[in-house]
Amino acid sequence: MKINTAKQKMLRGEAVVGFSMGLASPIVAKHLAGSGVDFVMLDTQHGSWGPDSTVMALASMADGTATPMARVATNNFTLIGRLLDEGMLGIIVPMVHTPEDAKAAADACRFPPVGNRSWGWALARMYGTDYPSWINDQVYTAIQIESVQAVANAEAIMATPGIDGCWVGPADLGLTMGLRPAEVSKSDEHRRALEKVIQACKNTGKVPGIAGTSVEDAIAKMQMGFRFVTASSDANLLLGAAAGALTTLRQAMAKL
Repeated sequence: MKINTAKQKMLRGEAVVGFSMGLASPIVAKHLAGSGVDFVMLDTQHGSWGPDSTVMALASMADGTATPMARVATNNFTLIGRLLDEGMLGIIVPMVHTPEDAKAAADACRFPPVGNRSWGWALARMYGTDYPSWINDQVYTAIQIESVQAVANAEAIMATPGIDGCWVGPADLGLTMGLRPAEVSKSDEHRRALEKVIQACKNTGKVPGIAGTSVEDAIAKMQMGFRFVTASSDANLLLGAAAGALTTLRQAMAKL
């Protein structure tokens, strides 16, 4: 049996933090999975992942401690099933606006009689022959609330059986409010929407999550009440480290 350690922490009320990945590097996935972070999320919606690189990343992450998760490209039965078949223990579904959308996502993530996931799996065989006996309990299913409509429906969405939590998309939510992504952090309306989502999760016993824009933003969002938070991405970690190193080098070179 494979324990979804990130999910178990959240069920205890603890916050978990993860990194998203869009650069489609299985080698980087391996290193991040062993970095001590709670989960690593392969972004197959906006990232460069294809079927082959996704499989290679999951295989390379197998020895790590981070829970492997993925954002699926769209709320599609087959795409969700393929990611689970390859070994994902968490699925994040974008653009969920109604309880009906949420039910479709939840049902696709679990075998009957709980859901309607098709019987069969591929790389998930690495978890052992008992995989079907525990995966319905261990999989973490989060939907993205990222529109004004979804915020209005937040409590009904989060009350959907099989939905474990949410992962708010703050930029897309802002766009539906007429805000540019750079403006959302200064908007009281946007903050009230986030507070409404947190309250909806509290009322339904589900986990509130959000995509943090930086480490500092992730900390602020956890202080606000979010418990499933991405703090950075592979690209931002790489470019941030490069920028920091270059600044230090230029400052030293200027003194030569």
